[in-house]
Amino acid sequence: MTMKNLIHKKAPDFLLPDQKGDQHTLSDYRGKWVLLYFYPKDNTPGCTTEACTIRDSYAAFKNNKIVVLGVSADSVESHKKFAEKFTLPFTLLSDEKKEVLKKYKVWGKKSFLGKAFMGIHRMSYLIGPKGFIQKVYPKVKPAEHAEEVFRDIKTLQ
Repeated sequence: MTMKNLIHKKAPDFLLPDQKGDQHTLSDYRGKWVLLYFYPKDNTPGCTTEACTIRDSYAAFKNNKIVVLGVSADSVESHKKFAEKFTLPFTLLSDEKKEVLKKYKVWGKKSFLGKAFMGIHRMSYLIGPKGFIQKVYPKVKPAEHAEEVFRDIKTLQ
């Protein structure tokens, strides 16, 4: 299934722990817009840039009534340290079993310096209040992502 084919499809629900160990489901946020952003690893340069850019724009996310949920395969403890270190005001979800990563098609083959490996692709989904995918961001640029979401939400709301 291509990324365009995912638009207007029901977003897969999930049950994942956050950086405090509290459980979250996507259906907990029914009635709200959700930016579900997937990132490779806590405390790496691109992931830190993306998280801090979202943090710095967090008031605008709240003003636009968008819930932000970051997801990676890092542990709850790793997320806790990452969130504390960079004062992240949003939820980070831990998918150590990679079940949700696979459901959202972000787990796959990657390459770096000529070596192929399995990993998380930096992608995001903007999910509407009724739980349907409204926008897919298949190749997120960490420093520009927040502004891209704000441009899109204006036309989607």
